[in-house]
Amino acid sequence: MLEPLWRRVPTFLMARRNLARARTRTALAVLAIVIGVVAIASLGMFGVAFKEAQLETIGEIGSDLQVYASGEKDPAYLTDSDVQIIDRLAGDSEIVPLKQRQSRTVGEGSGGVTVYGVTDPESLYEVRRGSIPGNWRKGALIGQTFADRNDLEPGNKLELRRTVTRDGQPVEVTETYRVQAVLQDEGQAAPARPNDAVVLPVEQFDGEGYSQVIVRTDGATEANATAMAIRDEFNGREELINVFERADVSEQIDQAFAQINLFLIGIGAISLVVAGVSITNVMLMSVIERKQEIGVLRAVGYHRMDVLRIMLAEAALLGLTGAILGTAISFAVGSLINGALLGDPLAFSAEALRYAVVGFAFGVTASVVGGLYPAWKAAESEPVEALRG
Repeated sequence: MLEPLWRRVPTFLMARRNLARARTRTALAVLAIVIGVVAIASLGMFGVAFKEAQLETIGEIGSDLQVYASGEKDPAYLTDSDVQIIDRLAGDSEIVPLKQRQSRTVGEGSGGVTVYGVTDPESLYEVRRGSIPGNWRKGALIGQTFADRNDLEPGNKLELRRTVTRDGQPVEVTETYRVQAVLQDEGQAAPARPNDAVVLPVEQFDGEGYSQVIVRTDGATEANATAMAIRDEFNGREELINVFERADVSEQIDQAFAQINLFLIGIGAISLVVAGVSITNVMLMSVIERKQEIGVLRAVGYHRMDVLRIMLAEAALLGLTGAILGTAISFAVGSLINGALLGDPLAFSAEALRYAVVGFAFGVTASVVGGLYPAWKAAESEPVEALRG
């Protein structure tokens, strides 16, 4: 099928025939390129799959802001007035004030549990089972992990015990709620994670003030501008308000994974450098063995550039063959990596495909560069000296 194409390019046809005469040496040179390409592409794909797997565990970081009182603020919580100011500074961005306390479950296997008071749970959480009433004033929402651990479903009764102060004395009280919905677990980076927590209407909380306010912005730029406005408004001589920008964490994580991938690619690149040296060695040996043949070519009218093109064509064919085989093997290895880390063998992202292209290009380039010196050496041979051997 490719024979007509070969005949249209005599230089590559001759290069192919020359490589076919030393099959063992050619196979070893191709193998070196294959190993280098597989090293670069597979390590790059591993880095991408590892990053995606970790981000799935961490959760979508997003561009939300978390605003809370610092240790210098008095009172040590966000007041209704503070929330109104944050709402004004947030502009069109939605804000979700939160209250928080610790309670304990009642019954077998009782233990501590974080309880959040939320004004608008639908803006933060996704419902897995059950539903959130439109006029939510009673009942509890629980995370999937908490539900599984305590064998609870929507409609079940939930008892929580906490300590309150009455007449200056600590008193334990037990409160009973009806489970309205089970919430979808969120990644570790999600604000006010519901996983092992209970969510109640803010009306079920005693006292004033909020532990934090979540500002749902549309992007990193808007989040940064809002964070600066909040800091300028509240923080003068004293830092009364802390603002946690989740976009900063996302950028730091991306930079960390980029450095890991760069390190992995560097390791793979060493393999291709070795492959390039192998190509140089193979072709130098070929030049020595074919010295008389090169002399005959020069004697019958081949110019130095003709010889140079033939030798470079041999190097390019070695690199192209090794790069194609290496890329194919890399996709096979990548599918195994994706299956192990992501649960989907075909979960190749654009970034992963880019590493395959980089490996392919690096393989061909390393071969051509490795063949430059032998090709120049062959082209510089004088016909009479070459014929003498």
